[in-house]
Amino acid sequence: CIAEADDEQEPETSDADQTDDLASFIASGPMMSKLGLSTNGVAAEIAMWQEHAAVLCKQLKIDPNNMSIAERRRVYHYYLPVFYWCKAQYDTHKATSQGPVVVGISAPQGCGKTTIVESLENLFKHCNLTPASISIDDFYLTAADQSKLAKANPTNPLLQYRGNAGSHDLDLGATTLKTLRSLQSKGSKGPVPRYDKSMNKGYGDRAPESSWPQVEGPVDVILFEGWMLGFSALDDDNKAAAVHPGLLEVNKALKQYADSWDQMCDAWLVVKIGDPNWVQEWRLQAEVAMRSKGLSGMTDQQVRDFVNRFMPAYEAYLPALYASGPSTAGPGTPLLTLEVDAQRNVKSCV
Repeated sequence: CIAEADDEQEPETSDADQTDDLASFIASGPMMSKLGLSTNGVAAEIAMWQEHAAVLCKQLKIDPNNMSIAERRRVYHYYLPVFYWCKAQYDTHKATSQGPVVVGISAPQGCGKTTIVESLENLFKHCNLTPASISIDDFYLTAADQSKLAKANPTNPLLQYRGNAGSHDLDLGATTLKTLRSLQSKGSKGPVPRYDKSMNKGYGDRAPESSWPQVEGPVDVILFEGWMLGFSALDDDNKAAAVHPGLLEVNKALKQYADSWDQMCDAWLVVKIGDPNWVQEWRLQAEVAMRSKGLSGMTDQQVRDFVNRFMPAYEAYLPALYASGPSTAGPGTPLLTLEVDAQRNVKSCV
């Protein structure tokens, strides 16, 4: 009996073919040249890639056996290459220095830096290393001190609420970084401040110290992230004022950040965006998603007002960040700059 043509079945793809296809897909990503990897290099370590992808899929609630093309790109072209780059910085630092490596992560609001940091944390833990993550948001002034700052600058809309340079407790941030770097023995512990944005009727305040989480050493990697981390102050305050009058005081305050915080970063990851206006769209998307789940969120106008406080800083400082790197990223400082599109996919890497 000869089967009808319509009943014929395509031969199944072998495991080897699927592995080769995955290796080729990974190697086609925009970060491979930065990592110095080829298709053959990826294929030789494909089991490692799949193992680490499974960690991310669990975190992101993705079926590893049924990933969409967007999910494959996010995992194999973005998060895993970033992790391998960060892991390489750890390995290099460990071979030559004592204490944890500090990776500064400068990325605009809404671009997904929280997910990036969570992914890096989970992957480092999977590799039996101890990461600690901190955000510049956790070093905002207390509500009382922010109120004093606002009253001292009554005509400056950029300093009425938390966010811009000048609204952070630089000493608290520096002390926290130094404490985390000192956690080199087993059982050593250090507190990490937390800022509760729901306190003070939604205006936010520093959480009680009794609620701060404790990080236990030895710490191997510190992930330090922030929307304005690594911004370089303009040499001429008047140039800052030309962008926005309120930026005059912000620029003066920013001049202290490099020595207080940025100089403690051993390596830098910068997420570059093509248009700062995407920040507003991303924030709107987040608020719409929150409201659709029945959670309280800002109205569209409130989102615009919120984001508008940051736009002058983006206009003034992003060009130098993208052209020359973060404030303390001199020659020899490891720097990975990723450019993402409006859908937060990696476009290029330098």
